[in-house]
Amino acid sequence: MRYKYLARDKYGIKREGEIDAENISSAEDWLRKQGFVDIKLSEKSTKSEAQKKKKDLALFKKKVKEQDLAIFTRQLGAMIGAGISIAQALEILSEQLPNPTLKDSIAAVKDDVITGMSISKAMAKHPKVFPPFLVNLIAAAEESGKLDETLKRATIYYEKIAAIKGKIKSASWYPTAVLVIATIIVLGLLTFVVPTFAQIYNSFGGELPFLTQLLIDISNNLKENILFILGFLIIFFLINRIFYKTYQGKKFYHNLFLKIPLIGKILHKGALAKFARTFATLISGGVPIIRAVEIASSTVGNTLIEESLEKTKNDIEKGKPINQSLDKKYFPPMFIAMAAVGENTGRLDEMLDTIANFYEDEVDREVDALISTLEPMLMVVIGGIVGFILIALYLPIFKLGELIK
Repeated sequence: MRYKYLARDKYGIKREGEIDAENISSAEDWLRKQGFVDIKLSEKSTKSEAQKKKKDLALFKKKVKEQDLAIFTRQLGAMIGAGISIAQALEILSEQLPNPTLKDSIAAVKDDVITGMSISKAMAKHPKVFPPFLVNLIAAAEESGKLDETLKRATIYYEKIAAIKGKIKSASWYPTAVLVIATIIVLGLLTFVVPTFAQIYNSFGGELPFLTQLLIDISNNLKENILFILGFLIIFFLINRIFYKTYQGKKFYHNLFLKIPLIGKILHKGALAKFARTFATLISGGVPIIRAVEIASSTVGNTLIEESLEKTKNDIEKGKPINQSLDKKYFPPMFIAMAAVGENTGRLDEMLDTIANFYEDEVDREVDALISTLEPMLMVVIGGIVGFILIALYLPIFKLGELIK
């Protein structure tokens, strides 16, 4: 059975949590052995009820992002370094962190830690909140006894990953946002402004200039077929979304993304930076190399590169050096050469950190270059479309005398 408890610890501070016990007497005995007094126990809801409640709220839970995990690891590491017990540190964090999903998971981890479970095993019960990277890193730290140092390393990692993801998103969202806004403006002109001018021109009679007539025809077709166009776009989007969720769909799109001019380079270098950063952090934290490659490969965000790293892992298991196991199609000569130096000198983690820093800087430069290149190009394209509409609308006015009969 699972029981909720409210009690005071040996310092007189009120504590609450949950424990598993055969009956209420066993639960009370266990708490007394831990130094708790003024114990109040109550039976928790049945497992099925708890699961139902959890399922009902799952859709509304806020996602835990890298920034949230960076705050968590930084504060937990600082408190453990200051001599605060893990359970107490987790309780403090469960009350003050801003993300409600993370707070609930930390509270559950704290309850498991109080019952004697290791923090890594307790975290492993919440895979949607605590990724394998963090769980394995903490498991290795528990064995080495350097949990506070490892948590500081995890903080740096999450801050770096959040920064690189932010850069990649800005590279892809900037042109998308501009094109969407431009499309809305053009559709607004074609739907509301052009028909008004068309009515005025019809009252004049006469033959309209070719550009004006073309624009009016486009506007009329758009208005007449707007439902079909919207339906097609929605169906196209849904089909692509379903296709993307399949393994073959991901392979197709990830291959396509890498081939997009300018953006493909950013995505590729971003994937290399994330792999190098994750791999370096894991092996410096004491995680075995095979497991480190497996976890790091899941963070790259590209199925093709992840597939190549699966082969790399298999080659390493057979005794092949890491630098010789990396696929030259996705890992450039510089990456492979620096990995070889790291292996030969026994400083692979430091060399991987250097590689990660290099590619993170490269992503920064590529994003800045992309924005500086696309900005004038998009302005020219958008300006050209709007200019065409305005010229087509005002051409009849220049020939007003010929049109009026």
